[in-house]
Amino acid sequence: MTINLWTLLSFTLAASITPGPNNVMLTASGANFGYIRTLPHIVGIAVGFGSLILLVGLGLGSLFQAYPALHEILRYVGGLYLLYLAWRIVGATLAAESGKARPLTLLEAAGFQFANPKAWIMAVTAITTFTTPGGLYLLETLVVTATFLLVSVFSTAIWTRSGQVIGRFLTSGRIRLAFNLLMAALLVLSVAVLFLADLS
Repeated sequence: MTINLWTLLSFTLAASITPGPNNVMLTASGANFGYIRTLPHIVGIAVGFGSLILLVGLGLGSLFQAYPALHEILRYVGGLYLLYLAWRIVGATLAAESGKARPLTLLEAAGFQFANPKAWIMAVTAITTFTTPGGLYLLETLVVTATFLLVSVFSTAIWTRSGQVIGRFLTSGRIRLAFNLLMAALLVLSVAVLFLADLS
């Protein structure tokens, strides 16, 4: 096996712990619902993203080369879903007052990974960078998948815990709404970044 584990670990940590849609949503969830209620969301990200990497390693990523239009479709689907999640974050303040607010479920969080353009980019980059066709390709794919699983649990836990700490300072409905608006704005910004290439 030719994988440099330290390089893979460094790449995985940098890719997982930097701000992105998942980490923004986890921060908001930690602040609004606490760490324990956000655990299914954390596990869902690990399961969904791990499955995505494994499927890309097994050939799903080649579909984008064969059918470039799929990438464009994913971009729009992912963008629309992120806007929906931004709206849901804003609505968390009002829903909390009526007792209807809830964090993402494990299945919702896992499913989102397949609509998350950043997750696809990370998965394709990881597989193409840290595997070699032929030889021990399947073993290398499994090592990359396992590494991302472990690191993503660590990084998502940090973002959720940070949100939980922030939640202690959201002492009024107005402050909570301002925080949720900020989190929603960051998700909307990530949607804008998806389409910046069209303007360049």
